[in-house]
Amino acid sequence: MPVDLTLIIILALVVIALAVLFTFVPVMLWISALAAGVKVGIFQLVGMRLRRVIPARVVNPLIKAEKAGLDVELNKLEGHYLAGGNVDRVVNALIAAQRANIELTFERCAAIDLAGRNVLEAVQMSVNPKVIETPFIAGVAMDGIEVKAKARITVRANIDRLVGGAGEDTVIARVGEGIVSTIGSSHDHKQVLENPDSISQTVLKKGLDAGTAFEILSIDIADIDIGKNIGAGLQTDQAEADKKIAQAKAEERRAMAVAHEQEMKARVEEMRAKVVEAEAEVPLAMSDALKSGNLGVMDYMNIQNVMADTDMRKSIGEDTAQSDDEDHDDSGYTRRT
Repeated sequence: MPVDLTLIIILALVVIALAVLFTFVPVMLWISALAAGVKVGIFQLVGMRLRRVIPARVVNPLIKAEKAGLDVELNKLEGHYLAGGNVDRVVNALIAAQRANIELTFERCAAIDLAGRNVLEAVQMSVNPKVIETPFIAGVAMDGIEVKAKARITVRANIDRLVGGAGEDTVIARVGEGIVSTIGSSHDHKQVLENPDSISQTVLKKGLDAGTAFEILSIDIADIDIGKNIGAGLQTDQAEADKKIAQAKAEERRAMAVAHEQEMKARVEEMRAKVVEAEAEVPLAMSDALKSGNLGVMDYMNIQNVMADTDMRKSIGEDTAQSDDEDHDDSGYTRRT
């Protein structure tokens, strides 16, 4: 084998070995740590690779903490990374807390981060309070007038209660409940409009930040407005309901009266049927009386004369009534003949 070819092969193997070394072993990161005064062994970086830890995600925050004067161990940062935490955000929160003279340990900061809360934002909120604006919250005063109010809540993060403390939604819900109860206890809606500060004072006295991750500094009523006349609406609905009930009862009485009338008509028809039936039996009774001798021929003739006289009188009465009706003109006066 020629000497030139052997040299080329050796050089290629050296290049490949160096490429693999610099890929697997973060030499440049090790050099950066040494330049920053952070003691990180090359074998520690190799061990991170074997534990599937990205070395830059741990070493760079360690360099930042060292330059800020924080005493943070490499193993703790690596353990927080393996637990799924954000190492860079935890270190930034520790630096911000140190600059703001807020007592915050690495263990508490890591616990807050693993709980799913933004620990850096919480530290910043401790220094610079946050304003939470509620939507319009409606309450009804004792006079039945609806009052709508919008509040601005100034809160500061309570780092000691970040783990297990309630969030912003709970604060807004509690403040809304306090506003509704305060408006509802007012005798007149004008009292609320004249002194909206009474709402914030009453709500602040209730200690609504208990069990939350915030400390309420102030509650200010940003806007207040008049809504509907709920009392008048309820009275109108009640009157309409009473009207429908009265109409239903009247319809029930009318139906009962109609049913009673129909029943009486049925009874009258039944009685008429019995009369017709009885009248139909009269000739038979008279025939039996003639046959048995209880009724004589002269008696029968007298009965016929009485019936004929009755029919004649009835006919004369109908003709007289008809004649009286014809003697009246359209103006209502009786004509003289």
